[in-house]
Formats: sequence, C-alpha cells, structure tokens
Amino acid sequence: MFRNRMPRYEILSADALATLDRGWKRIVSEIGIEFLSPWALDLLREAGQEVEGDNVKFDPEWILAQVAKAPREFDLRARNPKNSVHIGGDAMVFGGVYGPPFVRAGDIRRDATYEDFKNFCKLAQSFDSLDTVGGVVCEPNDLSLDSRHLDMAYAAATLTDKFFMGNVVTAENARDVIRMAEIIHGGRSVIEEVPALISLINCNSPLRWDDRMLDSMREYVLAAQPVVLTPFLLMGAMSPVTIPASLAQQMAEALSGIALAQTIRPGAPVVFGSFLSNIDMQSGSPQFGTPESAIGLLCTGQIARHFNLPFRAGGGLNSAQIPDAQAAYQTMMTMLPTFLAGTNWVMHTAGWLEGGLVASYEKFIIDIEILQNLMVEFTPLEITDESMAFDAHLEVGHGGHFLGAAHTMDRFRDCFYRPFLSNSDNHERWTRLGSRDAVARAGEIYQKRLSEYVQPDIDPSIVAELEDFMSMRKSVLDR
Repeated sequence: MFRNRMPRYEILSADALATLDRGWKRIVSEIGIEFLSPWALDLLREAGQEVEGDNVKFDPEWILAQVAKAPREFDLRARNPKNSVHIGGDAMVFGGVYGPPFVRAGDIRRDATYEDFKNFCKLAQSFDSLDTVGGVVCEPNDLSLDSRHLDMAYAAATLTDKFFMGNVVTAENARDVIRMAEIIHGGRSVIEEVPALISLINCNSPLRWDDRMLDSMREYVLAAQPVVLTPFLLMGAMSPVTIPASLAQQMAEALSGIALAQTIRPGAPVVFGSFLSNIDMQSGSPQFGTPESAIGLLCTGQIARHFNLPFRAGGGLNSAQIPDAQAAYQTMMTMLPTFLAGTNWVMHTAGWLEGGLVASYEKFIIDIEILQNLMVEFTPLEITDESMAFDAHLEVGHGGHFLGAAHTMDRFRDCFYRPFLSNSDNHERWTRLGSRDAVARAGEIYQKRLSEYVQPDIDPSIVAELEDFMSMRKSVLDR
C-alpha cells in the first residue's frame, strides 16, 4: 500500500464549493432520486423523507447528518496480514481492471475465459505495487453465468493472498461471497470487526439507484463490508455537458446512496465513488483519459475531503483499441491526477483497454510500470545535510565526473528507480536484440511472470471448506 504524502492539488475555491453544495441540494430536494427497491423506499420513508412512487425527495440536512456517521478511514484485511490495507487519509490502494468481457494478448482479441481470470490473479500477486486483483478483472465467459462468481472469488482467494472485491450481480451472489470471506478469515464476527471485501455499487445515472445494486449493497452493509457508491457519469449522456453540473449530480447521487447505507447500518464503511468522463460529441462513443475527466477527478478529491469521506476515482483509463501510444498517454492523463488528488481507492489501475471492454495482458504490464514510476514521483524528497553529498564534490572536484565517486558506488544499486519495462539501449544494441518495442517487451514480461508464479500458502482446511461450499451452491444455482 502506498502512502501519498505529497500536497493535494485542489482547484475549487470556497465559493465554488458553496455553489456545488447548493446544486446537489437542489437536485435531491426539488427533483429527487429514484430507488427501485421497496425496502429502500420504506427505510427512507420511515426516516422522514418524501417518497412518491420510486422517487425520493430529500431533506439535504438529513443527508448530511447521515453522511457524517460514515467513518473517515477504515482498514481492509487480506489473507496475508502483510497485504492488509488502509482506505482513507494519505493511503492509496490499487486494484486491477474491472469488468471487461474480452481480453487481448498480442494481436488476438477474444472472449475472456476463466484461465484468463486466473492469470490476472497470478499477475496481481506477482507485483507488490498492486494491492489486489480487484473484482471481475475479466468476465470468465466459459463458466456458468449463475455460478461464476463463486469461481472468481475462489481464484482470487487461493491464487493471491491479497483482499478482493465482492460480487454485486445479485443479493444472492453478495451473500455467497460474504460467506466465502467468512470461511477464509474465520467467521462473521471477524470480518465485521475488520472488513475483508470491498464492493462497487454503481448508480444507474441519471438519478436512479436500481434494485440489483441496492439489494447487493444492503447485504454488504449489513455485514459491515465497505461499499463504493459510484455515480456512472459520461458527460453528454448520463449527465449534462458541463463539469460543474456533472459534479453536482455526482454529489447528489453519491451522497444519497451513502445516506441510505448509513440508515441501514450507522457507521458502515463507505467510499465516495466517482466515474466521471465524457462522450465524443461526434460519435457518441465514451471517451477516457480526457482533460475534462482529469479536472473532474481533481474536483472529486476536494469534494470528498469536504465531506470527510474516502474516495474512489481514476485509474489507467483510455479509449485505445491496442496498447499503443494513445493508450499510454490517455492512461497518464488519468493516473497523474489520480495521484495529484490523493485518491484512496483506485480501480482499473492495470489492464484497461478499449474503453473498459478489454483486459489486456501487455497493457497490464505497461500500467504497472506507470504506477511504479508515479509512486516514486510522489514520494517526498528527504533533504538533509547528508543528501547534499558535499564529500562527493570534494572528491570529484572541477570538471570531473561522479560515475566512480565513492558516493555513487555506495548508492548506484538503488539511487534511481529501475524500470522493468522501459528500454534505454543505444540504437545498435536495441536493433541487435530484436528491435522490440514496449508492447513486445511487456508480452515477454507477463509470460515470464506467469511461468515463475508461485502460489501463496493457504491452509488446506480453508480450501476444502471453500470447495465444499462452492459445490453445494453450484448444485443449487446450476441446475
């Protein structure tokens, strides 16, 4: 887990924040938010909010009082305690891409399989800079739709010793994954004390929380497992085309979801979620890695801190079809503000391609290189008398060089970040070694990592209990 101790880049003035506050309050009180689960409507009605059909008009001050019950920071336990993380404060936690139905390996784009899912688990385990494989890092289309959530949780639990994400397709799926977490960690009371799962709950923007997401959210909140309440805003499609209007909508949607979570279980851990970008106004296609999304991300960090909430945003987002220069620069357009904003929970860190439709092996490796570079860049300098290296100047003198200086010889192994993907050979050497570009080198690296993968230890009794549970559940789900 990385600690970002650099200053936050905040671009909203006090007047701007006040205007945004007035904006979201008008939305929730005058337009309202739809909730498509009857139990949610009943809870909100009992709490004194105005319910008319599926639409709820809120007292903004009630929302603020509920939001204030959410913890500012919380921990997430991993199977290996060394991989447990903290969400909030100066902590930044990174997970792989989430949701693609396709994968790309080299020049081949195809349906994702369970073998791909397991491979991405192994790659996530092999890089310390990645805190988790995440959730649906790719959709295993060769498995039963009704029970594949069991296989994905099992792979994440046994092929890594890091935390993983819950499934949110149905409330039943959520209960299954919670039960698997209980088996892994030793019971319900253990994971309620320190949660083991974090789950993505997307708003069906604009201004609607659908029943599947709400029902899954309730299961996780009742079990004290954190949920990431995330408006899904593509400006021009699911929100207005201006950034301020979209930010106000994002606040209305996220805060209403957080308020409901605190009504279910006061003090439940939550994350203020953001997935804010725009569409191409000529084609209607989603755009990622845009300057507008970067601005929105910086604003979101400041807004979340305004409400004393941890937040999720950013990642390696791009619209490129292959892991080319566009994929790289659009990813940096999102990852740099992700760090500048001090984002606490970063999904889609590694592997995202083609607007999130594809999990790419090569892009996964490229993204890890980007991530590790940024971690070094956002580590504050330690400026001391020793770091002035005055003795090196005395040794080298005027017009010399520092290559052989004692100061250099003592530090050359770790004085600079050593890239594992980038290449700085001269042209002759690069040509002699095959003229391989970054994508070709990334392909070799991921294959080598998979060939060298060592599965982390796990108690055989836990594996046996997980497999018994899966067998029992599949006999019900797959019949």
